[in-house]
Amino acid sequence: MANHLSKHNISLSHTYYYPVSIANWEGSLPCIDEEMTRFPCILVIINGSGLLDLQEQQYELSRGCVMLWHNSHELKVFTQLHTSFKGTLISYRCLTSDGIQPNVLKHPEPLRNCSLNILSLTAELERASKQLSERKPFQFQQLFVELLAVLYDELEGQQQKNNAWMEQVLHYVDTHFHEDVTREQMATIAQVSPEHFSRAFRRHTSQTFSDYLALLRIRASQNRLLYDMPKLEKLAQEVGYKEGAYLSRKFKQLVGLSPTAYHQKKKRVVALNSNHTACLLALGITPELGVYSSWMESVNPVNPLQKLYEFGISTSSFYNTIASTRPDLIIDYYTVKGSKELLPLAPVLGLPFMDMSWREQFRHIADVVERQQQVEEWLAHYDEQIWAFNQKLDQQIGKRGTAVLWEIGTSSAYSIHSSHGRGSQILYEDIGFRPPGSLLKHGIEQRGFVEEEIEAIADHPADHIFITGIPSNPGTKKRMKRLFQSESWLKMEAIKQNRMYLIEQPDLFYGYDPLSSQAQLHELMRVLISQ
Repeated sequence: MANHLSKHNISLSHTYYYPVSIANWEGSLPCIDEEMTRFPCILVIINGSGLLDLQEQQYELSRGCVMLWHNSHELKVFTQLHTSFKGTLISYRCLTSDGIQPNVLKHPEPLRNCSLNILSLTAELERASKQLSERKPFQFQQLFVELLAVLYDELEGQQQKNNAWMEQVLHYVDTHFHEDVTREQMATIAQVSPEHFSRAFRRHTSQTFSDYLALLRIRASQNRLLYDMPKLEKLAQEVGYKEGAYLSRKFKQLVGLSPTAYHQKKKRVVALNSNHTACLLALGITPELGVYSSWMESVNPVNPLQKLYEFGISTSSFYNTIASTRPDLIIDYYTVKGSKELLPLAPVLGLPFMDMSWREQFRHIADVVERQQQVEEWLAHYDEQIWAFNQKLDQQIGKRGTAVLWEIGTSSAYSIHSSHGRGSQILYEDIGFRPPGSLLKHGIEQRGFVEEEIEAIADHPADHIFITGIPSNPGTKKRMKRLFQSESWLKMEAIKQNRMYLIEQPDLFYGYDPLSSQAQLHELMRVLISQ
């Protein structure tokens, strides 16, 4: 029996709350009670209005406000003139059954216009504290817990509302920073006071509103200076300042250089994905930090101090590693979230993945790092190889026909279109194959890929079939073996004509960049011409 009970015994980890004292506040507070510094407190304003100073912040309080604080030695409360301030102060303790840190009720701003339910429960709790009854020993505790539950729900509701207007404001500032944007305008949008707006904004972004706005404007001017050097007056007006001299002063405060010096200097670049690292390497530039694919590392050994790890590293370590290189520019695929998080470190050149081919990205990066001649020479040499291979293909197979390239995952197969690379950019753009009609009907051109069950590969016949690797997962291997032995697979014309190519190099075909494309081209031509 003992063993049976121990198996089902559940240890609770929970915070329990119980009130320590309840007191009325009327008028100003002459001194700080010991309990107010030892225990968390809840202050419910019953009547009148006043000001509360807490940790060097001042808050306006009025009927229906609820204020929370925890172990504060910096509390001052005083009434405004001609008001009758009255509040109920509840101090409480928190205990946990397992000794871990308890969860204290926290909220950085007063809860304003609380419900009548909170005011009513507070008054009822105060009355009950004066008439504790042995006949109803749980009434007082029950009222307190009910008050906490209602208060918690209303605090959560206000926090969600705050988050909603904050996201609205941030989106507006991010897209209108080049206009005349003020704190007062944003407070009006948020429907809060300017003072409340400033506190909430700093708490949410860890920056003042003016610092945040300046950062957006200076980073935008840095991005502009990557390409040319306009007159300062023109640049200032483009990013939201009225005078070039003011822009220059703010620029130097944040960047440490004048706009002209930044434009002229050789940039310290960090690349946050392997494709853009490869673009820089093809131009003869080793980034201060770069992400390297396993294939890239196998071709050229990488200095560990210049390698940025994408996985197995915390967000803070990732951020600090980038910061330690003091970059002048960060290059990555564009995401709103990623660009904003990195903005305090350096301007972010965000390139759209689906909208730019690897050639366009290559040229764009070359423009930024002033290697325009090198990129054109590299692409001209690549195109010479394309021309030579096409000549061989004309002799070997003649008309190209259809081709499909499959990447096999652990549970699905992915047919890739040229916008997602994997070698398909070469098949469809460089050497003249086209996707089979069944994949076009599935929207492969619009989405960039089509996901199918592994067994459904046979539903998309093509003149040539390429598979860039099979995972070592035993279950996937079994499914692929069944596919290769199935009637639907064996009756495809590509299988009958020995035009299925299994290329066991998934790392090589993962890249969508000049170096990977060149190596993929040679591998595709090797298997095509060897038939």
